[in-house]
Amino acid sequence: MIKKLDRLILRSFIGPFIATFFITLFVLVMQFFWKYIDDLVGKGLGLGYIAELTIYVSTTVIPYALPISILISSIMTFGNLGESFELVAIKSSGISLMRFMRPVLIISFVLSMIAFLIANYVMPVANLKFATMLYDIRVAKPALDIKEGIFYDKIPGYAIKIGEKDKDGNGIKNIIIFENQFVLQDNIIIAEKGSMHISDDKKFLEFDLENGWRYQEKGSYNTTATDFYRLGFKKYKKVFDLSSFNMMKTPDSLFKGSYNMLNVEQLNHSTDSIRKILTDIKYKRIPKEVNTYFVSAPIFMKSTDTIVRATTTVPSKAKSYAALLPDSVKTMSYSKAADKINLIKNALDLIAYEDKQRQNDMLMYHIAWHKKFAFSFACIVLFLIGAPLGAIIRKGGLGMPLVVAVVFFLLFHLLNVFGEKFVRQELMSPFWGIWLSSLALLPVGIFLVVKAMNDSQLFNNEFYFRFFKSIKSYFTKKQYIIPIN
Repeated sequence: MIKKLDRLILRSFIGPFIATFFITLFVLVMQFFWKYIDDLVGKGLGLGYIAELTIYVSTTVIPYALPISILISSIMTFGNLGESFELVAIKSSGISLMRFMRPVLIISFVLSMIAFLIANYVMPVANLKFATMLYDIRVAKPALDIKEGIFYDKIPGYAIKIGEKDKDGNGIKNIIIFENQFVLQDNIIIAEKGSMHISDDKKFLEFDLENGWRYQEKGSYNTTATDFYRLGFKKYKKVFDLSSFNMMKTPDSLFKGSYNMLNVEQLNHSTDSIRKILTDIKYKRIPKEVNTYFVSAPIFMKSTDTIVRATTTVPSKAKSYAALLPDSVKTMSYSKAADKINLIKNALDLIAYEDKQRQNDMLMYHIAWHKKFAFSFACIVLFLIGAPLGAIIRKGGLGMPLVVAVVFFLLFHLLNVFGEKFVRQELMSPFWGIWLSSLALLPVGIFLVVKAMNDSQLFNNEFYFRFFKSIKSYFTKKQYIIPIN
């Protein structure tokens, strides 16, 4: 049964949480658009494409937005309660800090579970759709934009130059069109004026030309006898196919094997598969690759006069294997040995490269696996920091709480970035690198909870003023002490 105190705290928390969540989500989505602005501008994307892309991006950043929102909203909630002396009234009635933190702690635990479910089941699908759509946008041609005095060659097989355009964008003058049809030379169309417009179905660009000429040469490459045609026209209609400007629909299967597109179960399966491949490389492929260049049977080497049989038993008088070989075959033997060694080295280099790639893939799978749990656990860790901080600061609104929240979020973000970088450089294991931020901030949260339960004056200006004043008075009195001999 929910008590009145729980309702009070939940009502105080839900409002700031919703506001900070959507603000944080907006900032993270804008960060994406700022990062990929060069790929999006000039592609003629409609509102439908932009809305779909925004939904995919928003879904992928929800697990990152939830911990930040919980941190800021918890500081604001308990700061508002402290500033209005409701926190003092609650404590004076004998209710402990952990008791009135309990409903928000439960909400934070539920949000952490939601963050894990989104990261495990929704985020892989959103990442797959997002990667496919972003790839299609990147390879798409820029939107049709024919400028005055510049040859436009984005339409396959044509180069178009317009000398002058009317203000409405339809009327055109001094038109030159080169048709590259892989014949003897480009066909040329020249017109004094005309108009251009796109068909209603957006599939064709239509030029209605007036007063011009069409030049064309016909023949074959293996003869110099060609025919040159010049055709004059009063009106001529030229239609260009715009199908190459349509957005491609790449199948999702192109990216589904990436570590960002897999859930926990799929990551475990992929990791096991890579581990089997690495074991096969180590214990099967390397010995097999090396043994193919060596045989246990006797080796026969022919010279011009004699046949020398090389056995595994070396006479006691021979100092080395080379002493058994006649001078006529030594050069050939050394050359063949060097060739065989180079072949073995090249084969092992290829195997080593594949082994390195597989090791890197396994590392990325481990990073993705730990991230799904680490960011969910971060919701609870940042709540344990935000709630006692608000109770200690006793300031509401977006002033002091926001400043403190930004400081701790930057610390959390930097630890995440450095931890993942150390893992990628193989300086730390995936567990310690990805969980670095949560494990480092968890003791800070526990420390702040203890301080808040004891009504600490950790952020009280008066406390520090009195502390430094007492130190100053101590040293001042010490100066007036006269030593007695």
